[in-house]
Amino acid sequence: MDFELGDEELAFQSAVRKFGDTVLRPHEKEIDSTGTIPPGVLREMAHLGLLAMPVPTEYGGLGASAVLTELAAEEIGRGDFSMATAVFFLLEAGWGHILARFGTEEAKREVLPPVCRGEAFLGVATTEPGGGSDLANLRTESHREGSGFVLRGEKAFLSGVEEAKRLGGGHLTLTRVRGGRGFNLLYVPTKHPGLATQRFSNMGRMGISTGAITYDDARVPEQYLIGREGDGFSCAMAGFTVARTFVAAACIGAAERALEVGTAYIKERKAFGQPLGKFEGIQFELVDLYAQVEAVKWQCRRAAWLLDRYTLRGDDSHRSEVDRAVAAVKLTAPPIAFEAVKRVMMWHGAAGYTKDVGLELGLRGIMSYLVGAEGGLNIMRIILGRELLGREFVPYK
Repeated sequence: MDFELGDEELAFQSAVRKFGDTVLRPHEKEIDSTGTIPPGVLREMAHLGLLAMPVPTEYGGLGASAVLTELAAEEIGRGDFSMATAVFFLLEAGWGHILARFGTEEAKREVLPPVCRGEAFLGVATTEPGGGSDLANLRTESHREGSGFVLRGEKAFLSGVEEAKRLGGGHLTLTRVRGGRGFNLLYVPTKHPGLATQRFSNMGRMGISTGAITYDDARVPEQYLIGREGDGFSCAMAGFTVARTFVAAACIGAAERALEVGTAYIKERKAFGQPLGKFEGIQFELVDLYAQVEAVKWQCRRAAWLLDRYTLRGDDSHRSEVDRAVAAVKLTAPPIAFEAVKRVMMWHGAAGYTKDVGLELGLRGIMSYLVGAEGGLNIMRIILGRELLGREFVPYK
């Protein structure tokens, strides 16, 4: 395996880092305080082709590889430390890919071009108020009626509720087939009759909304069905596999930024007549964190490489290998990033606890990926246990 990036990949990575340094960093506190990503930021992301990168060019995307998208996710996580822009980015990338791969031609041509232009939002709605990770027992239902589907139920803790109302767009919504077996995955526009929304107040990632949607006999046309009828669960799981890889990449970018900030600080800040970096208690922490971040970065790069080699091509022959790689990196990257930010905050002492330094932005944003976004850490452990021991060892059916 060649670990060296090609010239085009390096040039793209450099362009996204410049975008992160010159556009995202100056706006990150505004994003956090106002609760929205400025329209100019989204326009610049669209100009660089950063929105829904894996979507084929015929629908407005770059047709980008998972590795290239993973590189962009790292730089966006580094640029906007609050993680809000990274969440917007990875949702468009992961679920844009699923719509492009499994959606009808009518839905792809209607939905994807405005998403790629930053003129619409695309997210996913799976979690329900009664349970997050237990998707097999969700209660939101859909059934065929005439030339479309009718939905009833409620989804909660989904990202982009307000963005989809403001910009347009909607969510790929997982539903149980009423009176039958299987699940349907349906694209549901948020500004649609029969929908009511609610916004929640989070502790972090303030620049992208979190909320709930209630479906009261909401009707959507047949062309909004994703994949085959009754086979929506497998489509949704394919989406999470892709999105989790980009979650890990964004966390890695945030961790690298924290270590850069911390390294500069302990070189300059003096205590007891010498720089903090001369104290082994701090120096060894830096070394250990660097080694962990570097290891998980290449673990993430391999997961993206596997996606390119198999998953994005629709090849399920190495499904177990892909699931192990993605679950492992989603399990390790968020805690390592959280620990990196926490330790650098502690090196700063009382100043690290202030909003002026800005490290708390990352701590609050990364925390969302520890508690459950795109799958909680214990769900990743269950996936790994299943793949290492066999499905008979899954603790639930």
